[in-house]
Amino acid sequence: MVKHIVMFKLKENNPENLDLAVSTLRGLDGKIETLRLIEVGLDFNKSERAYDIVLTTHFDDETGLAAYASHPNHLPVIDTMRSLCSSSIVVDYLTE
Repeated sequence: MVKHIVMFKLKENNPENLDLAVSTLRGLDGKIETLRLIEVGLDFNKSERAYDIVLTTHFDDETGLAAYASHPNHLPVIDTMRSLCSSSIVVDYLTE
């Protein structure tokens, strides 16, 4: 299995932006054939080092992740998140 984790730091952390980001990310559920699991979490720590939102997704393999990355239902999500966020970081890894 492949796990794809992305953390997002909002430009402006306010309820409207949080709601839009979360609903945009959760809107991927059931829309991409290779996406096996999606989880969206909000940071409650609020430390300087913390990011605001985390997206965790699971795929069968690297081919599934690649299909997700270029999927037409994913591309508008990228645009929305880029417009809302000042930064993001990602990690992709294989697990059993």
